[in-house]
Amino acid sequence: MAATLKDVAELAGVSVKTVSNVVNGYAFVKPENRRRVEEALAATGYRPNVGARNLRRGRTGFLALVLPELSIPYFGELAGLVINAGHDQEWNVLIEQTLGTREGERATLGALGPHMVDGAIVSPEALHANDFEELSGGVPMVMLGEHAVDVPVDRVGIDNVRAAEVAVRHLVAIGRTRIAAIGQHPTRGTAALRLAGYRSALTEAGLPVREELIAPALNYHRRDGATAMADLLALPEPPDAVFCFNDLLAIGALRAAAERGVRVPGDVAIVGFDNNEESAYSLPSLTTIAPDKRAIARAAVDLLRRRVSGEEGLAPQQVHVPFALEIRESTS
Repeated sequence: MAATLKDVAELAGVSVKTVSNVVNGYAFVKPENRRRVEEALAATGYRPNVGARNLRRGRTGFLALVLPELSIPYFGELAGLVINAGHDQEWNVLIEQTLGTREGERATLGALGPHMVDGAIVSPEALHANDFEELSGGVPMVMLGEHAVDVPVDRVGIDNVRAAEVAVRHLVAIGRTRIAAIGQHPTRGTAALRLAGYRSALTEAGLPVREELIAPALNYHRRDGATAMADLLALPEPPDAVFCFNDLLAIGALRAAAERGVRVPGDVAIVGFDNNEESAYSLPSLTTIAPDKRAIARAAVDLLRRRVSGEEGLAPQQVHVPFALEIRESTS
């Protein structure tokens, strides 16, 4: 039979209330009593009933994390950081992937409810504004990334336009003039913002925006980057630099260049986006935009905590976390 608070209290020679205070982390317990309770907890093997505790608090103890694709390292790394931040707030995290389709996003959000989770952190790619109103179901929500949909939902991300400008300015600063972009996409909101930053930086530098140097990518995988890079290198006037909208596209571009005997950065410089671990170990190592992913995770969980706790008068928040340009061998 599982040990109870009463069993622990009797063994420690203290009140049940004292045991409860120790179990729940209250600071104002006499050191000697805390020591005796902790020894009794270990001796009895007592485990708190987390479900009952959450029920008393009016919480499920779970939050949902809805991401497009866990095979993309950025989202895998971010998921781990959200799990850590959630645990700090006594939440377990349930993860679902949508593959970035409107159908997948609608199906996932439509299945959530306050009986299942206390709130949701969502990185949408295809949802429309009316989808949020229809599918929210009374569950507090925080959106990751910048998206064109105009909905009164808390958002956490980086300034994608400015980050893209920083990446392209770096390429201009090292003397590149035919700068391509890989990652144009018909529905990804972040792709549109990064493309806007790319265009803005070229115009600022007095360089023409050549449409033939803007390559689409249906998915943001290595294969898409390699295919797009091969097309760019086959142009009569190939680029001398490429800004890729994520690191996987850039890794694919590096491979395509190597297969064709194109030197990086001698013939073409390459910049990625996301600062995945792989980017530091590619050959050459990849210059990339590095969002503060830990800050994104913590800000999202903290906003959700404030919503779940019912803070009054809190208008929808838009939080921009810092980013940096990590300069490595692909441009140095």
